[in-house]
Amino acid sequence: MTQSTQSMPALFISHGSPDTAIAETKAAHWLRQLARDLPRPRAIVVASAHFEVSGGVAVSADPHPETIHDFGGFSPELYALQYPAPGEPELARQIAAELQAAGFVSRAIDKRGFDHGVWVPLKLIYPDADIPVVSVSVDPAQGPEHHFRLGQALAGLRADGVLVIGSGSFTHNLGEAFKALRAGQREIAVPAWVGDFTAWMGEKLAANDVAALLDYRREAPFAARNHPTDEHLLPLYVAMGAAGDAGRASLVHDSAEFGVLAMTMWRFDPAMAEAGV
Repeated sequence: MTQSTQSMPALFISHGSPDTAIAETKAAHWLRQLARDLPRPRAIVVASAHFEVSGGVAVSADPHPETIHDFGGFSPELYALQYPAPGEPELARQIAAELQAAGFVSRAIDKRGFDHGVWVPLKLIYPDADIPVVSVSVDPAQGPEHHFRLGQALAGLRADGVLVIGSGSFTHNLGEAFKALRAGQREIAVPAWVGDFTAWMGEKLAANDVAALLDYRREAPFAARNHPTDEHLLPLYVAMGAAGDAGRASLVHDSAEFGVLAMTMWRFDPAMAEAGV
């Protein structure tokens, strides 16, 4: 692959359990081949569900981000993994300034490592860790519309060869997932309440029904059961917004783990006119 400055897509990635980095799952296998389907980005911006900041948007300007092992109870092998990709402070400051111009309270911060929402999927997609990565925070108190607008403010980066990724989870009921984990049931049937939610979300994404998606808490079936809290779905809205107002959503991977964690991935491409088609 050669590095590209053509308009990049935006991605929503369900990063799953931290051990996705070493697991032999359908999602992990798919992530390992994803780079073949993308132009090589000059930089990557990730809005991670595990980078929560209230009162504004934080952008990591750390030139050498550490790998954060922000989890417990996993194999020692997982804690030995590192993802030594560089940061890009200049891009981080540019993003913070553009967010401010778009009406957000935003600041670049000097020290912020890669949480597992960043490094786990990137270690599978770009294992050489040779592409600069900038992390952008989410704020669960602000809800979907805020994060959709955040994505819109990042949309211009795609034309400069920057890949925008929202890293979260299409469904995220950890209480139910831990029951299956303790029982050693990683691959079990998907309950109807998960399937109904993901089907509704998929239908609205395919139709680009932004209004319904922004109001998913009230409109989607079993929304509160699939997302007791919002933070793992908010990166989806960042990716949606980053594709532009008429972005096209494509379902690119669909699997599930522990029955209740939908490892669904979406690709958002710019509208045909924007892409020069």
